[in-house]
Amino acid sequence: MLLWNGNRLQAGTVALLEIEGVRKTFGGPAAVDGIDFALEEGGLHALAGPNGCGKSTLFNLITGALVPNGGRVRFAGQDITGWPAHRIARAGIGRKFQVPAVFDDLTVLENLCLPHWSKRRLPLLSRADLAPGAAQLGRIRLAGKGAVRAGALGHGERQWLEIGMLLAAQARLLLLDEPTAGMTQAETAATAGLIREVAGSATVLVIEHDIGFIEALGCPVTVMARGRILCSGSFAGIRADARVRELYFGRAA
Repeated sequence: MLLWNGNRLQAGTVALLEIEGVRKTFGGPAAVDGIDFALEEGGLHALAGPNGCGKSTLFNLITGALVPNGGRVRFAGQDITGWPAHRIARAGIGRKFQVPAVFDDLTVLENLCLPHWSKRRLPLLSRADLAPGAAQLGRIRLAGKGAVRAGALGHGERQWLEIGMLLAAQARLLLLDEPTAGMTQAETAATAGLIREVAGSATVLVIEHDIGFIEALGCPVTVMARGRILCSGSFAGIRADARVRELYFGRAA
């Protein structure tokens, strides 16, 4: 749930993610211009806006791919501003990019087990070692495909596998950057269902500009424009906002 009250957290509420006055420039107009944003642990939230509005740049600032020119990023009470990306990932923030980053030469099950195997530093091939990944297969819509090479999966299935890999790594916060890019309508609908289910065990923040998909998520929405937050609220409230209509359709009605 987004906590939004004059850019301040509601009294007595602890946020998992806090962004205060974050700004990023690349020599011209600010790509992210003084963002204030807070996300409570648990649940699902969508970050919407047209291409170029600063959504992915904001994700880069949260995950350490970029360092802000100003402002602070806090996660689970810690100031993580300027931390390297690998340290932020280990702290519990997982990111999925638009193009799925899976290991094509490994099986689906092996991809899902990588976070567990990396902690042991030994070759692990027993059935017990595969159990953590096997438990995820049905959840991510890949039941019966554990032995399939990831490179043989369809586009939508590869996206689901990467979400499963984030879950296997036990990330507390999942940042999903346009998770339905290139999907069919059926895959998009299945992905909306998967993300709603995932939000029961991790906090999920989704970047998306597809209004239909955002509606299917059924979650609170924040809309960005020109590097700033334009408005925030329920999907119905966002859809009725004249500023959002003008931003997406070039008209207020």
